[in-house]
Amino acid sequence: MDPCHNLTSPPEPMEFHLQVLVGSFLAILIMFTLCGNIVVCLAVTFDRRLRSLTNCIIVSLAITDLLLSLLVLPFSAFYELTHEWPFGSTLCNIYISLDVMLCTASILNLLMISLDRYFAVTTPLRYSQLVTPSRVTVGLVIIWAVSLMVSFLPIHLGWNTDGTAVQNTASNCSKECKLEVNPVYGLVDSLLTFYIPLVIMCITYYRIFKIAREQAKRINHTWCCSSNTPMPPIVKEHKATVTLAVVLGAFIVCWFPYFTVFTYRGMWGDSSVKGTPMSIVLWLGYANSALNPILYGTLNRDFRVAYQHLLHCWKTGGPQGSCLPSLRKAQPRGRGCQQGPAGQESKPLRLEMRNGKGILLADGALESTGASP
Repeated sequence: MDPCHNLTSPPEPMEFHLQVLVGSFLAILIMFTLCGNIVVCLAVTFDRRLRSLTNCIIVSLAITDLLLSLLVLPFSAFYELTHEWPFGSTLCNIYISLDVMLCTASILNLLMISLDRYFAVTTPLRYSQLVTPSRVTVGLVIIWAVSLMVSFLPIHLGWNTDGTAVQNTASNCSKECKLEVNPVYGLVDSLLTFYIPLVIMCITYYRIFKIAREQAKRINHTWCCSSNTPMPPIVKEHKATVTLAVVLGAFIVCWFPYFTVFTYRGMWGDSSVKGTPMSIVLWLGYANSALNPILYGTLNRDFRVAYQHLLHCWKTGGPQGSCLPSLRKAQPRGRGCQQGPAGQESKPLRLEMRNGKGILLADGALESTGASP
């Protein structure tokens, strides 16, 4: 008797025209994630002005998302299009472990960035004492330790399944490759990797926004009292509000649906949500890795300058040295990294008046001007 005879057949693959449409979209998303995070790494490599502790964390985020686009997303796209896993159970569990580990590390890097910016804005005079290279290193080590603890360890020991067996190894007949979730694993993983970081990020960005608004009002008051211009341009917190809303909103929109479904699967059954709804929330979470280079790169003016020089270098085919912005050779008065005795940035929060417009600068984290974003 065929041992696979009574097994449920896997879902039928998509129709050809739907495969082409979905495959094209997924390929664009993967390439966008790959190229965007490579550009972030190149920008920090070629521009010395970007070599700060804050940008070290952003590079860690970019490397994490880059690994996700190389090691996980191609397999996810193949499985999405064919609904079959022909590579065996061992590679399946390694692939799922990498998926969980890298997505967790990406989220925790976002949390670390929010904490760094919180200290930069709330305690600018003590920032260089609070955020040191050793503490950033410890933070990165903790990120990867937690990521390993919720991925490879429980998955390969069977802690995420309802029984004691390791997932995807019960039968060699099935061509499925899925992450099984029991109530304990679903709750612990969701709390450690999403809900607790989400609460912390909401608190930190709210505090940053409050300080940005207070500083904007202070600059407005100073300008109005010191200028004789009839209609002086005023500083608005609109741009800072939009920036923070986009950063936090993108994180919530991308990951909240997935972790809601993930927790629901753990509580109400591993097969309670599958098919198209599961695919949508999964790839919505992956999309956050494509958005990160935009949210944490292009919203920062120094990164935008570095991107422009890289683009100019690629168009002209000039040497690497020509890709470096000329501004880095002479540190700008207000935007450059003010180096303290230990080589740290001693003034992460600065207020400037440029061309009649007040600007709130917090180590590239916020820029609040009278211009539209």
